[in-house]
Amino acid sequence: MSDAHPFPHLNPADQPGSADAAPLAAETGLIRIRGARQHNLKHIDLDIRTGELTVVTGPSGSGKSSLVFDTLFAEGQRRYVETFSAYARQFLDRMDKPAVDRVDGVPPAIAIDQTNPVRSSRSTVGTMTELNDHLKLLFARGADLFDRETALPVRHDSPESIYAELQKRCAELNDPRLVVTFPVELPASTTPEEIEQWLSASGYTRVQAERTVQRAAPAPDASADKAAKTTKAKTAKGPAAGASVKLLDVVADRFRIGTAEPARVMEAIEAGLKRGSGKLMVYVLGEEGTEPVIWRFSTGLHCPESDIRYSEPTPSMFSFNSAVGACEACRGFGRVIGRPRPRDPE
Repeated sequence: MSDAHPFPHLNPADQPGSADAAPLAAETGLIRIRGARQHNLKHIDLDIRTGELTVVTGPSGSGKSSLVFDTLFAEGQRRYVETFSAYARQFLDRMDKPAVDRVDGVPPAIAIDQTNPVRSSRSTVGTMTELNDHLKLLFARGADLFDRETALPVRHDSPESIYAELQKRCAELNDPRLVVTFPVELPASTTPEEIEQWLSASGYTRVQAERTVQRAAPAPDASADKAAKTTKAKTAKGPAAGASVKLLDVVADRFRIGTAEPARVMEAIEAGLKRGSGKLMVYVLGEEGTEPVIWRFSTGLHCPESDIRYSEPTPSMFSFNSAVGACEACRGFGRVIGRPRPRDPE
Protein backbone atom coordinates (compact mmCIF):
# COMPACT_ATOMS: atom_id res chain seq x y z
CA MET A 1 0.00 0.00 0.00
CA SER A 2 1.53 3.29 -1.09
CA ASP A 3 2.15 6.04 1.41
CA ALA A 4 0.38 9.03 -0.17
CA HIS A 5 -1.66 11.92 1.08
CA PRO A 6 -5.42 11.33 1.48
CA PHE A 7 -7.75 12.88 -1.03
CA PRO A 8 -8.84 16.39 -0.04
CA HIS A 9 -12.19 16.27 -1.85
CA LEU A 10 -13.91 13.75 0.45
CA ASN A 11 -17.41 14.45 1.59
CA PRO A 12 -17.50 15.19 5.33
CA ALA A 13 -20.52 12.89 5.55
CA ASP A 14 -18.20 9.99 4.80
CA GLN A 15 -16.13 10.76 7.88
CA PRO A 16 -18.11 11.48 11.03
CA GLY A 17 -16.46 13.61 13.64
CA SER A 18 -13.92 16.34 13.10
CA ALA A 19 -13.35 17.54 9.56
CA ASP A 20 -9.61 17.69 10.27
CA ALA A 21 -9.40 14.01 11.23
CA ALA A 22 -8.10 12.81 7.86
CA PRO A 23 -5.35 15.45 7.46
CA LEU A 24 -4.32 14.85 11.07
CA ALA A 25 -4.06 11.11 10.48
CA ALA A 26 -1.97 11.68 7.35
CA GLU A 27 0.40 13.99 9.18
CA THR A 28 0.98 11.39 11.90
CA GLY A 29 1.48 8.60 9.33
CA LEU A 30 -1.54 6.58 10.52
CA ILE A 31 -4.54 4.95 8.94
CA ARG A 32 -7.28 5.08 11.55
CA ILE A 33 -10.13 2.61 11.27
CA ARG A 34 -13.08 3.06 13.66
CA GLY A 35 -16.10 0.82 14.05
CA ALA A 36 -15.31 -1.72 11.31
CA ARG A 37 -18.16 -4.23 11.14
CA GLN A 38 -17.88 -5.61 7.63
CA HIS A 39 -18.99 -9.25 7.52
CA ASN A 40 -17.84 -10.93 10.75
CA LEU A 41 -15.92 -7.93 12.16
CA LYS A 42 -17.29 -6.76 15.52
CA HIS A 43 -16.80 -2.98 15.67
CA ILE A 44 -13.01 -3.13 15.29
CA ASP A 45 -10.95 -0.01 16.08
CA LEU A 46 -7.46 -0.11 14.59
CA ASP A 47 -4.50 2.19 13.80
CA ILE A 48 -2.10 1.13 11.01
CA ARG A 49 1.18 2.95 10.38
CA THR A 50 1.99 3.90 6.81
CA GLY A 51 5.48 3.44 5.42
CA GLU A 52 5.88 0.15 7.27
CA LEU A 53 5.15 -3.51 6.56
CA THR A 54 2.10 -4.61 8.54
CA VAL A 55 1.08 -8.29 8.66
CA VAL A 56 -2.46 -9.33 9.62
CA THR A 57 -2.61 -12.85 11.03
CA GLY A 58 -5.23 -15.03 12.63
CA PRO A 59 -7.14 -18.30 12.27
CA SER A 60 -9.48 -19.00 9.40
CA GLY A 61 -12.70 -17.00 9.64
CA SER A 62 -11.30 -14.42 12.06
CA GLY A 63 -11.90 -11.55 9.64
CA LYS A 64 -8.46 -10.96 8.08
CA SER A 65 -9.78 -10.58 4.53
CA SER A 66 -12.81 -8.63 5.76
CA LEU A 67 -10.50 -6.10 7.37
CA VAL A 68 -7.81 -5.84 4.71
CA PHE A 69 -9.70 -6.34 1.44
CA ASP A 70 -13.36 -5.61 2.18
CA THR A 71 -12.78 -2.63 4.49
CA LEU A 72 -9.39 -0.97 4.05
CA PHE A 73 -8.82 -1.66 0.36
CA ALA A 74 -12.46 -1.13 -0.55
CA GLU A 75 -12.52 2.31 1.10
CA GLY A 76 -9.23 3.35 -0.50
CA GLN A 77 -10.46 2.17 -3.90
CA ARG A 78 -13.80 3.91 -3.49
CA ARG A 79 -12.19 7.22 -2.62
CA TYR A 80 -9.80 6.89 -5.55
CA VAL A 81 -12.69 6.35 -7.98
CA GLU A 82 -14.40 9.43 -6.58
CA THR A 83 -11.51 11.54 -7.90
CA PHE A 84 -12.61 10.69 -11.46
CA SER A 85 -14.97 12.91 -13.34
CA ALA A 86 -18.66 12.09 -13.48
CA TYR A 87 -18.21 11.11 -17.13
CA ALA A 88 -15.49 8.59 -16.29
CA ARG A 89 -17.37 7.14 -13.30
CA GLN A 90 -20.36 6.18 -15.46
CA PHE A 91 -18.23 3.47 -17.09
CA LEU A 92 -17.25 1.95 -13.71
CA ASP A 93 -19.23 -0.29 -11.41
CA ARG A 94 -20.78 1.32 -8.37
CA MET A 95 -18.63 0.83 -5.28
CA ASP A 96 -20.51 0.68 -2.01
CA LYS A 97 -19.09 2.12 1.17
CA PRO A 98 -17.90 -0.64 3.55
CA ALA A 99 -19.57 -1.09 6.92
CA VAL A 100 -17.31 1.14 8.98
CA ASP A 101 -17.88 4.27 11.04
CA ARG A 102 -14.78 6.13 9.91
CA VAL A 103 -11.53 5.59 8.02
CA ASP A 104 -8.99 8.42 8.27
CA GLY A 105 -5.73 8.86 6.40
CA VAL A 106 -6.23 6.06 3.87
CA PRO A 107 -4.04 6.52 0.74
CA PRO A 108 -4.77 5.08 -2.72
CA ALA A 109 -4.65 1.29 -2.36
CA ILE A 110 -3.51 -1.63 -4.50
CA ALA A 111 -4.65 -5.15 -3.64
CA ILE A 112 -2.94 -8.33 -4.85
CA ASP A 113 -5.14 -11.38 -4.44
CA GLN A 114 -3.80 -14.75 -3.38
CA THR A 115 -5.03 -16.40 -6.55
CA ASN A 116 -3.07 -16.07 -9.79
CA PRO A 117 -5.30 -16.03 -12.89
CA VAL A 118 -2.33 -16.72 -15.16
CA ARG A 119 -1.24 -20.35 -15.13
CA SER A 120 2.46 -19.79 -15.72
CA SER A 121 5.44 -20.03 -13.43
CA ARG A 122 6.79 -16.87 -15.05
CA SER A 123 3.84 -14.86 -13.71
CA THR A 124 4.69 -13.37 -10.32
CA VAL A 125 3.57 -10.48 -8.15
CA GLY A 126 6.24 -8.34 -9.77
CA THR A 127 5.08 -9.06 -13.32
CA MET A 128 1.38 -8.69 -12.52
CA THR A 129 1.85 -5.30 -10.86
CA GLU A 130 4.53 -4.23 -13.39
CA LEU A 131 6.92 -3.53 -10.51
CA ASN A 132 9.54 -5.66 -12.25
CA ASP A 133 9.74 -3.13 -15.09
CA HIS A 134 10.69 -0.38 -12.65
CA LEU A 135 13.11 -2.62 -10.72
CA LYS A 136 14.90 -3.69 -13.91
CA LEU A 137 15.37 -0.08 -14.93
CA LEU A 138 16.50 0.87 -11.42
CA PHE A 139 19.20 -1.81 -11.30
CA ALA A 140 20.38 -1.09 -14.84
CA ARG A 141 20.64 2.68 -14.35
CA GLY A 142 21.13 3.33 -10.65
CA ALA A 143 22.94 0.32 -9.20
CA ASP A 144 26.64 0.27 -8.29
CA LEU A 145 28.83 -2.48 -9.78
CA PHE A 146 31.36 -4.32 -7.62
CA ASP A 147 34.00 -6.67 -8.91
CA ARG A 148 33.20 -10.33 -8.31
CA GLU A 149 36.77 -11.17 -7.25
CA THR A 150 38.07 -8.14 -5.37
CA ALA A 151 34.73 -6.62 -4.23
CA LEU A 152 36.06 -3.22 -5.33
CA PRO A 153 33.71 -0.73 -7.02
CA VAL A 154 33.86 -0.77 -10.81
CA ARG A 155 33.21 2.52 -12.58
CA HIS A 156 34.04 4.37 -15.75
CA ASP A 157 37.37 6.18 -15.46
CA SER A 158 38.02 9.24 -17.61
CA PRO A 159 41.10 11.47 -17.83
CA GLU A 160 39.30 14.05 -15.71
CA SER A 161 38.28 11.57 -13.01
CA ILE A 162 41.79 10.04 -12.94
CA TYR A 163 43.34 13.50 -12.55
CA ALA A 164 40.96 14.34 -9.71
CA GLU A 165 41.73 11.02 -8.00
CA LEU A 166 45.48 11.58 -8.33
CA GLN A 167 45.16 15.03 -6.77
CA LYS A 168 43.16 13.58 -3.87
CA ARG A 169 45.57 10.72 -3.17
CA CYS A 170 48.71 12.84 -3.54
CA ALA A 171 47.35 15.42 -1.11
CA GLU A 172 47.09 12.66 1.50
CA LEU A 173 50.66 11.43 0.83
CA ASN A 174 52.45 14.81 0.86
CA ASP A 175 52.77 15.03 -2.97
CA PRO A 176 54.99 12.03 -3.85
CA ARG A 177 56.77 11.65 -7.18
CA LEU A 178 54.60 9.87 -9.77
CA VAL A 179 55.48 7.86 -12.86
CA VAL A 180 52.60 7.54 -15.33
CA THR A 181 52.91 4.35 -17.41
CA PHE A 182 50.85 2.29 -19.83
CA PRO A 183 51.12 -1.47 -20.53
CA VAL A 184 52.40 -2.81 -23.84
CA GLU A 185 52.29 -6.48 -24.83
CA LEU A 186 55.12 -7.92 -26.90
CA PRO A 187 56.06 -11.52 -27.74
CA ALA A 188 58.13 -13.19 -25.07
CA SER A 189 60.99 -13.69 -27.54
CA THR A 190 61.41 -9.93 -28.10
CA THR A 191 65.03 -8.94 -27.59
CA PRO A 192 66.20 -5.78 -25.76
CA GLU A 193 67.35 -4.34 -29.09
CA GLU A 194 63.87 -4.82 -30.59
CA ILE A 195 62.31 -3.23 -27.51
CA GLU A 196 64.61 -0.23 -27.87
CA GLN A 197 63.72 0.08 -31.54
CA TRP A 198 60.00 -0.08 -30.74
CA LEU A 199 60.33 2.61 -28.05
CA SER A 200 62.28 4.86 -30.39
CA ALA A 201 59.70 4.46 -33.15
CA SER A 202 56.86 5.20 -30.70
CA GLY A 203 58.49 8.31 -29.26
CA TYR A 204 59.23 6.90 -25.79
CA THR A 205 62.56 6.16 -24.12
CA ARG A 206 61.93 4.64 -20.68
CA VAL A 207 60.42 1.43 -19.32
CA GLN A 208 59.46 1.40 -15.65
CA ALA A 209 58.98 -2.37 -15.31
CA GLU A 210 59.21 -5.46 -17.48
CA ARG A 211 57.77 -8.91 -16.79
CA THR A 212 56.79 -12.09 -18.62
CA VAL A 213 53.32 -13.51 -18.00
CA GLN A 214 51.18 -16.34 -19.30
CA ARG A 215 48.24 -15.08 -21.33
CA ALA A 216 45.04 -16.49 -19.82
CA ALA A 217 42.41 -18.07 -22.03
CA PRO A 218 39.11 -16.17 -22.36
CA ALA A 219 36.17 -17.44 -20.35
CA PRO A 220 33.73 -19.72 -22.23
CA ASP A 221 30.34 -18.38 -23.35
CA ALA A 222 31.78 -14.86 -23.32
CA SER A 223 29.76 -13.51 -26.23
CA ALA A 224 28.14 -10.16 -26.78
CA ASP A 225 24.68 -11.77 -26.65
CA LYS A 226 25.25 -13.11 -23.14
CA ALA A 227 25.65 -9.67 -21.55
CA ALA A 228 25.42 -10.99 -18.01
CA LYS A 229 28.72 -12.80 -18.45
CA THR A 230 32.08 -11.23 -17.64
CA THR A 231 35.23 -11.90 -19.57
CA LYS A 232 38.90 -11.49 -18.99
CA ALA A 233 40.03 -8.31 -20.68
CA LYS A 234 42.23 -8.74 -23.71
CA THR A 235 43.57 -6.63 -26.53
CA ALA A 236 42.07 -6.76 -29.99
CA LYS A 237 45.31 -8.07 -31.49
CA GLY A 238 47.69 -10.07 -29.43
CA PRO A 239 49.20 -13.48 -28.71
CA ALA A 240 46.99 -16.53 -28.57
CA ALA A 241 45.61 -17.78 -25.27
CA GLY A 242 48.17 -19.71 -23.25
CA ALA A 243 51.19 -18.10 -24.91
CA SER A 244 53.85 -16.24 -22.93
CA VAL A 245 53.95 -12.50 -23.47
CA LYS A 246 56.27 -9.75 -22.33
CA LEU A 247 54.57 -6.84 -20.58
CA LEU A 248 56.28 -3.48 -20.57
CA ASP A 249 55.18 -0.58 -18.41
CA VAL A 250 56.24 2.25 -20.70
CA VAL A 251 56.76 5.64 -19.05
CA ALA A 252 54.51 8.38 -20.42
CA ASP A 253 55.71 11.08 -17.99
CA ARG A 254 57.15 11.68 -14.51
CA PHE A 255 56.23 14.57 -12.21
CA ARG A 256 54.93 15.74 -8.87
CA ILE A 257 51.29 16.59 -9.32
CA GLY A 258 51.49 19.54 -6.96
CA THR A 259 54.03 21.38 -9.14
CA ALA A 260 53.20 20.04 -12.60
CA GLU A 261 50.99 21.97 -15.02
CA PRO A 262 47.47 20.51 -15.30
CA ALA A 263 47.77 20.41 -19.10
CA ARG A 264 50.92 18.27 -18.80
CA VAL A 265 49.27 15.82 -16.41
CA MET A 266 46.15 15.52 -18.60
CA GLU A 267 48.29 14.98 -21.69
CA ALA A 268 50.19 12.13 -19.99
CA ILE A 269 46.96 10.49 -18.78
CA GLU A 270 45.26 10.75 -22.18
CA ALA A 271 48.33 9.43 -24.02
CA GLY A 272 48.68 6.54 -21.55
CA LEU A 273 45.04 5.51 -21.89
CA LYS A 274 45.24 5.68 -25.67
CA ARG A 275 48.50 3.72 -25.93
CA GLY A 276 47.55 1.24 -23.22
CA SER A 277 44.17 0.32 -24.72
CA GLY A 278 42.31 1.97 -21.87
CA LYS A 279 44.67 0.86 -19.08
CA LEU A 280 46.91 3.12 -17.02
CA MET A 281 49.28 2.45 -14.13
CA VAL A 282 50.75 5.15 -11.91
CA TYR A 283 53.87 4.27 -9.89
CA VAL A 284 54.15 6.12 -6.59
CA LEU A 285 57.84 6.41 -5.75
CA GLY A 286 58.76 6.37 -2.08
CA GLU A 287 62.05 6.53 -0.28
CA GLU A 288 65.19 4.99 -1.75
CA GLY A 289 65.13 1.19 -1.53
CA THR A 290 61.37 0.85 -1.03
CA GLU A 291 59.04 -0.81 -3.50
CA PRO A 292 56.80 1.67 -5.37
CA VAL A 293 53.04 1.55 -4.91
CA ILE A 294 51.02 1.05 -8.08
CA TRP A 295 47.70 2.80 -8.70
CA ARG A 296 45.72 1.20 -11.54
CA PHE A 297 43.07 2.89 -13.66
CA SER A 298 41.09 1.86 -16.73
CA THR A 299 38.29 3.08 -18.94
CA GLY A 300 34.96 1.32 -19.37
CA LEU A 301 33.47 -1.10 -16.86
CA HIS A 302 36.80 -2.76 -16.19
CA CYS A 303 38.40 -3.61 -12.86
CA PRO A 304 42.13 -2.90 -13.20
CA GLU A 305 42.96 -5.01 -10.14
CA SER A 306 41.38 -8.29 -11.32
CA ASP A 307 41.55 -7.46 -15.07
CA ILE A 308 37.88 -8.38 -15.52
CA ARG A 309 35.78 -6.40 -17.95
CA TYR A 310 32.01 -6.19 -17.51
CA SER A 311 29.27 -5.52 -20.02
CA GLU A 312 27.15 -2.41 -19.78
CA PRO A 313 24.06 -3.23 -17.66
CA THR A 314 20.74 -3.35 -19.48
CA PRO A 315 17.23 -3.95 -18.07
CA SER A 316 17.07 -7.36 -19.77
CA MET A 317 19.99 -8.55 -17.59
CA PHE A 318 17.69 -8.33 -14.55
CA SER A 319 14.70 -10.14 -16.08
CA PHE A 320 14.11 -13.86 -15.67
CA ASN A 321 11.85 -13.68 -18.75
CA SER A 322 14.86 -12.78 -20.90
CA ALA A 323 17.50 -15.18 -22.15
CA VAL A 324 20.12 -12.64 -21.08
CA GLY A 325 19.06 -12.48 -17.44
CA ALA A 326 17.52 -15.92 -16.90
CA CYS A 327 19.15 -18.36 -14.50
CA GLU A 328 21.25 -20.91 -16.37
CA ALA A 329 19.95 -23.78 -14.24
CA CYS A 330 16.18 -23.18 -14.44
CA ARG A 331 16.07 -20.84 -17.47
CA GLY A 332 13.79 -18.47 -15.56
CA PHE A 333 11.10 -21.00 -14.59
CA GLY A 334 12.18 -21.35 -10.96
CA ARG A 335 12.41 -25.12 -11.00
CA VAL A 336 14.64 -27.80 -12.48
CA ILE A 337 13.34 -31.12 -13.80
CA GLY A 338 15.92 -33.86 -13.70
CA ARG A 339 16.10 -37.61 -13.82
CA PRO A 340 17.45 -39.65 -10.91
CA ARG A 341 20.87 -41.11 -11.37
CA PRO A 342 20.83 -44.84 -12.18
CA ARG A 343 22.07 -47.06 -9.44
CA ASP A 344 25.48 -48.61 -9.95
CA PRO A 345 25.30 -52.33 -10.60
CA GLU A 346 26.75 -54.37 -7.80
